[in-house]
Amino acid sequence: MRPSSLILLVAIVGTACARPAARADRPEIASPQPESTEGVVRAETYATGLVHPWALAFMPDGRLLVTERPGRLRIVGTDGTLSAPLTGVPTVSAVGQGGLLDVAIDPAFATDRLVYLSFAEPDGDLVGTAVARGTLGASGLENVTVIYRQRPKVKGNGHFGSRLVFAKDGTLFITQGERQNYRDRAQDLRQGLGKFMRINPDGSIPADNPFVGRDDAQPGIWSYGHRNGQAAALDPVTGQLWTVEHGARGGDELNHPERGRNYGWPVITYGRDYSGASIGIGTAKEGMEQPVYYWDPVIAPSGMTFYTGDAIPGWKGSILIGSMTPGALVRLELRDGRVVKEERYLGDLRERIRDVQQGPDGFVYVVTDNPNGRVLRVRPVTP
Repeated sequence: MRPSSLILLVAIVGTACARPAARADRPEIASPQPESTEGVVRAETYATGLVHPWALAFMPDGRLLVTERPGRLRIVGTDGTLSAPLTGVPTVSAVGQGGLLDVAIDPAFATDRLVYLSFAEPDGDLVGTAVARGTLGASGLENVTVIYRQRPKVKGNGHFGSRLVFAKDGTLFITQGERQNYRDRAQDLRQGLGKFMRINPDGSIPADNPFVGRDDAQPGIWSYGHRNGQAAALDPVTGQLWTVEHGARGGDELNHPERGRNYGWPVITYGRDYSGASIGIGTAKEGMEQPVYYWDPVIAPSGMTFYTGDAIPGWKGSILIGSMTPGALVRLELRDGRVVKEERYLGDLRERIRDVQQGPDGFVYVVTDNPNGRVLRVRPVTP
């Protein structure tokens, strides 16, 4: 074989074996895909015995509410002990990605004891994202009422969303998915699929929602054109909603969804279909919003918080996001509303991190999504 042929063969083999390169349609907003940083923080087991835990929420006394996707809500004590399943939880469709999902406590929880749950609600062979609230009593939830139902319910077990975030004005944001097999409906304002909603805590519609009074739109819609939002948090300084939603093969997006805006799915995206085929018309279209930041390859985002503590040096003001693939805790630094740095931690655990919250002690708490799920406490590595 001639030397030139050998060089060509080596080049072809090397290209075939290399990891696919990330797309660079907009390199200034594309993740640099950093490796996991070790030796800065460590994760210690705080609670065990959970089956596919999905979300956690701290109560004022330091105890944790934790959801398990099969349909259980539990309390984790300040010593890490796990309660028996609480009563009063709505019936869920725990198939595929469905089940009991997010949990949030009312801003006035100390006095009203109200707890909010999002879940996949069954109706025969149909299912849809729903939100219920109830009062936390001695052994479970009481006076439980469903305050929101995604319309229409459809068949399928994917892309329910959903995170619950209280705004500073007391309204409740609900992130949702387009239910996977119904992607085109994310652009249809008459349907709740692929929409982020804004409601009052009792389920009524705020009068200043962007589509109130329109016959061709659901009045609860805040923003639309979303694929599957499973991470959301409120900026504690600005009060702005931030979200991260799953792309397909590539195209996970960080956004700050604004009133009445269209975020493009499935018309524009930085991802591709799982077959490798293109989706939509490309990465941009007039009238559709660009992400603040995107990942390709994906991080499979779930769970998100703004870190406000001092217990982990250098993290204050950062966004923390759970990654299920490859599995990590992702930290983003923002400046003037743009991402200026990304770091990843806990990659050595090889765990699917499903939710992220800051504890009253200033440490970070995450849940791992697997049949032997845990609550982990993340703290600095001490010399």
